[in-house]
Amino acid sequence: MRALTWQGKRSVRVEDVPDPEVVEPTDAVVRITSTAICGSDLHLYEVLAPYLARGDVLGHEPMGIVEAVGPEVTNLAVGDRVVVPFTISCGHCWMCRRGLTTQCETTQVREKGSGAALYGYTSLYGSVPGGQAQYLRVRHADFNPVKVGNDLPDDRYLFLSDVLPTAWQGVRYADVPEGGTLAVLGLGPVGQFAARIGRHLGYDVVAVDPVPERRAMAQRHGVTAIDLTDDAGADVPAQLRDRTDGRGPDAVLDAVGMEAHGGAEGAIAKAAQTAVGLLPDRLAQRVMETGGIDRLWAVRTAVDAVRRGGTISLSGVYGGEADPMPMMTMFDKQLQLRMGQCNVKAWIDDLLPLVEDPADPLGVTDLTTHRVPLEDAPEAYAMFQEKRDGCIKVVLEP
Repeated sequence: MRALTWQGKRSVRVEDVPDPEVVEPTDAVVRITSTAICGSDLHLYEVLAPYLARGDVLGHEPMGIVEAVGPEVTNLAVGDRVVVPFTISCGHCWMCRRGLTTQCETTQVREKGSGAALYGYTSLYGSVPGGQAQYLRVRHADFNPVKVGNDLPDDRYLFLSDVLPTAWQGVRYADVPEGGTLAVLGLGPVGQFAARIGRHLGYDVVAVDPVPERRAMAQRHGVTAIDLTDDAGADVPAQLRDRTDGRGPDAVLDAVGMEAHGGAEGAIAKAAQTAVGLLPDRLAQRVMETGGIDRLWAVRTAVDAVRRGGTISLSGVYGGEADPMPMMTMFDKQLQLRMGQCNVKAWIDDLLPLVEDPADPLGVTDLTTHRVPLEDAPEAYAMFQEKRDGCIKVVLEP
């Protein structure tokens, strides 16, 4: 089959790889009909190279048609249409029974001290072949896949694999009071959905992003968007406090993560990320696991901007183990901090009716800006990473 493989920093290639097969009795094989490039895939493209091997198949936002099932998969049949969540979980361990599927005790990558295995996402999460391919071996298919109907197009369902439940969890973790204010930092795919979800739930939503096309998309959905790059946007916390009687928003959701732009500290961290990328993998892993290499503009802005007693919700991915955090300020402001990979299956019952609603209240059909053949994935990665051509979300078609 054809699949998108990692070849090195800023280098991916579509090539022939072995077809997946049913190996375990709980496996299924899915023929991929749509698969998206996620913002966190760009971390693999740029920063997390030390945890990848040449030839690794990337991608963790797929959906498609079931082609084969193992003997213990009784909930699916050949021909069923499914979305495949990015997390791999068993559904029956202590963690899964409590809705914490990202901490699945069956698939935890214990040798790396990590949680549940993920599709297409480095040795930290199991080096499992991903879904930017023609076919995917789906693990624990007796629990993980989300079976969907046949009448609506892929775009109605595809984002259930990751970015939509990630945004939903981020907003729920933000714990915004009824009628309160939510600030969203970053208007990539997760930030777009988080802002729309906030509006859907009745909050006043203000979002921050330097890219005009991203701000325009958010504004189409009733979101107030601040330009990070103009004179007014230079002091984001002050603007947010001005909108909230001087207090700051009730919650700030960081949808940016480790590659945030902004501030001198960000430039220093970017240089550190570049330097780490030049080291041999083993040494680079050691530096990343003991050093503070993330660009922390977004999370520091969240700490500064949020009101006292408020909540910070981190949906953006961070990779440094020793990042300096303003602990004195966080303690003094009595902040709540929630974060983590998304427990996709915990939110499907909330989201499935919304994506199937003819009114499309979360605007799932207004996110994809580029739809390209799988063979064009390398150029699509570069375009997405460089924010060219108004690129916000790319869907690949195998």
